[in-house]
Amino acid sequence: MKIEGVEGMTVEQVQEEIQQGGRFVLYQYCISVLVLTFRRSSSIHFVKYGESAVGKGMKYTAVSVLLGWWGIPWGPIYTIGSLVRNLGGGKDVTQEVMSSICGEQQGAA
Repeated sequence: MKIEGVEGMTVEQVQEEIQQGGRFVLYQYCISVLVLTFRRSSSIHFVKYGESAVGKGMKYTAVSVLLGWWGIPWGPIYTIGSLVRNLGGGKDVTQEVMSSICGEQQGAA
């Protein structure tokens, strides 16, 4: 899976950012078409220490606000859930990503 925000960084640099407070997050968005509602997760985003996780997720929040409400009955339900998750900074998946990265690094050695 693609990780946005780590381009050009080494594993050591990522680990250092994590120790300072950086994290990997997933955002959620919702799109509705009449009676069909789709709830999806974004690609993984790396939020460095000092960056706003809420700000990085605003495009997914905007998609949900504009396109999520229209499906009955799940549109409003999924849209509200997406807004709560994104405005809370997204879903933290740092442990899972770091386990995967460190496991790949050890396997390559």
